Amino acid sequence: MTIVFARSTTIQAHPSFIDEGIKHVRDVVMPALAEVDGCLGLSLLVDRDSGRCIATSSWRDEESLRSSEGPVRELRDRAAEIFHGTAEVSRWDIAAMHRDHPSDRGAYCRVTWAKAEPAHMDRVVDVWKLAGIPKMEELEGFCSASLLVDHAAGRAVSSLTYDSREAMERNMERINEIRAASLREANAEVLETGEFELAIAHLHVPEMA
Repeated sequence: MTIVFARSTTIQAHPSFIDEGIKHVRDVVMPALAEVDGCLGLSLLVDRDSGRCIATSSWRDEESLRSSEGPVRELRDRAAEIFHGTAEVSRWDIAAMHRDHPSDRGAYCRVTWAKAEPAHMDRVVDVWKLAGIPKMEELEGFCSASLLVDHAAGRAVSSLTYDSREAMERNMERINEIRAASLREANAEVLETGEFELAIAHLHVPEMA
């Protein structure tokens, strides 16, 4: 099975600088990452109310991820300055990626952070792929779903993308039902959830579901 890796940078930005930060990521960070060997793409989620922004870069293999740490650190530090915030980094395996159709301007994401025993992480991935995704893609306005995992730490983060905030909110009751059933079956628990505007969607990860 092909494994693609990811690095996510969470920036707690000053809300009034989010648009400036988005422009910087699009005009400066993305072109710079495109020159780094092994980088496949980048996405950016923003919560304009709280100022929380999550930039995720995808990488061809673990070696590419590791060897990019130096140049990416400089980009990250500068981006945090532009956003007027602080940055926190996490590294993941991309365990699942499924797209029904490409997202467009106005797309929104429902993100869930969860934990399980490290020995049970394969079960978490299997349940998400075989039970969670098929049910989610039945919902009107569904664009895509992804699952990132840190096997050693027993952590996972899932992201569901919808055509609009309205489509996401319309389906919220059903989304919560599917999520709860999947977590029970996988013996995992929710740590946190969040709703984000999909400001940049260029992660370029192949279908992995």
